[in-house]
Amino acid sequence: MVQPPLHLTKVAFGTTSVEHLAERLLARAAEGPLFLTTRYLPKRHAEITGPAAAGGSLFWILKHQLVARSPITGFGEADAGKVAILLDPQLVLVRAMPKRAHQGWRYLAHDDAPTDLIGDATDSDQMPAALMSKLAALALL
Repeated sequence: MVQPPLHLTKVAFGTTSVEHLAERLLARAAEGPLFLTTRYLPKRHAEITGPAAAGGSLFWILKHQLVARSPITGFGEADAGKVAILLDPQLVLVRAMPKRAHQGWRYLAHDDAPTDLIGDATDSDQMPAALMSKLAALALL
């Protein structure tokens, strides 16, 4: 029986927009496998990508909003004894949802995760992220 996946959240530090984040992820993926490093393997990693999980994602926080997600493809080893969180480079836009910034990553239950929007961060017909944030703040999205 497949369980709903557990997700992670992380601040998109140094990015100015969803488009900028998508460009950075694709540029890093062109150099090799896309991954983030962390000091410790998440204790609940089996709920994110294990055989009983449907596949978790890393939700990106930008300007105090969850705005997009990157599917997590697995976990591996990185340099200096760190853990690599392996990501799919294709960014999936989600309905903007308020989320306070934090250091590192945090867990996000599937039921609490925002729903996907149609398309991805490279679609030209998407609503601008700034407008999505304002509409979400007004509870119109």
